[in-house]
Amino acid sequence: MKSLFGYGITTKEIAKEGGWQIYDDKFKEVSFDKYGNRLLPSFLFDETKSKLEITSPGIPPHHPLIKKAKNLISELDYYYNPDIFQIWITGTNGKTTTTQMIHFLLENSEIGGNIGIPLGKLNPEKKWVIEVSSFQLYYTKTAKPDIFVILPLEEDHISWHGSFEEYKKAKLSPLKRMSKRDIVIMPQNLDTKTDAFKILYKNEEDLIKYFNIKSKDFEVPFLLDELLAKAVYKILTFKEKSLKNFKIDSHKLEEIKDSKNRIWVDDSKATNVDATFNALKRYKNRKIHLIIGGVDKGQNFEKLFEYMKNLDIRLYMIGEKRDVFKNLAKKHNIDFIESVTIQNAVSEISRILKENEIALLSPACASFDQFESYKHRGEEFKKCINSL
Repeated sequence: MKSLFGYGITTKEIAKEGGWQIYDDKFKEVSFDKYGNRLLPSFLFDETKSKLEITSPGIPPHHPLIKKAKNLISELDYYYNPDIFQIWITGTNGKTTTTQMIHFLLENSEIGGNIGIPLGKLNPEKKWVIEVSSFQLYYTKTAKPDIFVILPLEEDHISWHGSFEEYKKAKLSPLKRMSKRDIVIMPQNLDTKTDAFKILYKNEEDLIKYFNIKSKDFEVPFLLDELLAKAVYKILTFKEKSLKNFKIDSHKLEEIKDSKNRIWVDDSKATNVDATFNALKRYKNRKIHLIIGGVDKGQNFEKLFEYMKNLDIRLYMIGEKRDVFKNLAKKHNIDFIESVTIQNAVSEISRILKENEIALLSPACASFDQFESYKHRGEEFKKCINSL
């Protein structure tokens, strides 16, 4: 008997093969899907009868299904084939952009993984460029990349992993499976024992120098993503290729002008402290009206508020964990308004926003208290601006 845990994007692709028992908390009774798989409530899982388990990456380690499983692997393990050249990208922020940039540069490549495309959809005849999350890596036992690109690691998903150390451990876990023929590009402060050939960097300058990169198409914070993508391309082709026609995704420091020519910035993808830091650094010389708040994921916000107390900034707090932000704002003497909703925040900012100031949605939190996703949050923000 083979088991799948959860019925999301990852497992639905695997389920197309048929012959699976699929367990999910949302199933209340036994039924079948169109592929002939049995859909069962989670409590019916019997680990003594299951020979293989693959989990949806979002199911946390403390879930009863995970605790009972005896033969648990990840999607990365299930589709692993040493004949397929794999480039894995991970980190706290920028991994999606870096993944997309590498795919853009490598014409004969497939893109997938945490970016929202299951590995089962990828062509095994091409190179795979895969964004890998800490959740996926936590459950991966055997698969490894040929080239591993690691962006800086900062606190994130602490409530899922239990601690920053565990989060880091998951992110760096492929290093112990890599061989001398493999390459890792990683931040110097994460330097860890591995058989792979290591290329360490402290900052963008290190990468420019090491890879002798001649042109730059993007500014900080996207510059690091660009340099890592160009580094991978150089490793594979010994050439440099331009990214000037590459388009950054929506909801990442996306500037929008309203009817009065004032700048609003949709940075809804900033679901952690480090991403918001990057946004604030970009606009640090302007007056900032910052919309912050949502699901805090167990992060520590002290350093962020330490930084903000020296900026010309006013906070507009939304979402469920406003008390955390209110207490920190009072402690650091930062001006704030409790807006509760994004609609209120936009109308409050609009009343006082001047043309040389910045209205910034960079919440440092996940969106699931009030929205379906960070994309939904960003779209609602844009709707509010358009209806001013």
